[in-house]
Amino acid sequence: MSTGPGAERFDERRLLVALFGAGTAAFAQLYAPQSVLPDAARELATSASATALLVSAATLGLAVGVLPWAWVADRVGRVRAMTFAMLGATAVGLAVPFAPTFGLMVAGRAVEGLLVAGVPAVAMAYLTETLIDAGAASAVPRAAGTYVAGTSMGGLLGRLVAGGVAELFGWRAGVGAVAVACLVATGVFVWLAPRDRRVTRGDGGPGALSTDGQAPPGDQAPDGGRAGRLRVLLSPRLLALDAQGLLLMGGFVAVYNYLGFRLADEPFGLSSGVVSLVFLAYLAGTWSSARTGRLVMRHGRRRVLIASTGVMAVGVAATLSGRLPIVLAGLVVLTAGFFGAHAVASGWTPVAAPQARTQAAAVYNLAYYAGSSVFGWLGGVGFALAGWPGTVGMVLVLVAVAASLAAAVLRD
Repeated sequence: MSTGPGAERFDERRLLVALFGAGTAAFAQLYAPQSVLPDAARELATSASATALLVSAATLGLAVGVLPWAWVADRVGRVRAMTFAMLGATAVGLAVPFAPTFGLMVAGRAVEGLLVAGVPAVAMAYLTETLIDAGAASAVPRAAGTYVAGTSMGGLLGRLVAGGVAELFGWRAGVGAVAVACLVATGVFVWLAPRDRRVTRGDGGPGALSTDGQAPPGDQAPDGGRAGRLRVLLSPRLLALDAQGLLLMGGFVAVYNYLGFRLADEPFGLSSGVVSLVFLAYLAGTWSSARTGRLVMRHGRRRVLIASTGVMAVGVAATLSGRLPIVLAGLVVLTAGFFGAHAVASGWTPVAAPQARTQAAAVYNLAYYAGSSVFGWLGGVGFALAGWPGTVGMVLVLVAVAASLAAAVLRD
């Protein structure tokens, strides 16, 4: 599939910009409602935890969709699969905020998440294989960090655009405006993405061919079959990496889902437009995820992962303060720590499973967004029972478990 001037030859810069665009297009619309949840709750007369389903339904759809999209990508090509996913998600994203009932909105958001899943399900495997095939394996950590930076920028863009437009035209128009912006980011990806270097058929195992007609060694399990790939996916190392996504993402989304409700209430009393500016903290994630690759090359993946998790815990604890500057500083620290940890874990996963890169990346993303859906919602239960300390307590437990698993199981 020709995708523009970047399709004729490999160019690492084009690859990075293209994946930055893909991350932006996917994650802007995935989290667009988050900054306007208090406004939506008031208009729809729903509780905080119920309104958060506008986010959790999308991330649950994404969790369900990653494995099927990995299968699709092995048959139609990774670039084509990501393109179809982004265009489909954008079309649904334009319609969902104007659905006549809350139930239809939630259902539509689940479909939107199912379509968005085509990007994270494929991106890391596409990135890893493209660089390895081009003889640039050492660039994988840096490239993984750049892609994750794009996802954080997308999350920031979605929240800022939705919140800003909502201040003038209402929350529905705000969410719809994000889908329009995602068309531009999708165009960046389609124009610049290098074509797939491996064109697979079947299940990606024996018989799968690269563009030069040779079997791609990285796509075969040790015994050349599905049983071997399954053993790889269920290895303690990969399960520990999957747990990082499940637990850390769950805690991170819980903070962002419900902090807006806290800031909209007394003693802060912030408007939806001002609350959306809080998401500028995502810039810390853009910075940390892009920098993580260099830190990994210097200190090793395990050490950087555990350190990033510790930074996240410090930031979460700081949000307990009753002083707005400290709360905001804690959010910045939390975001930097989370995206640093996610960049390490998500980039490590396909490297740790050369026999099943696409499947390993898909399972990691399944865990990652399952955590977002489950713990993102459970954070609201803690919020209802014990206020903000209840949410923070749950998040700190998740972070502690993730750090313990990384320290006990993972080795560079």
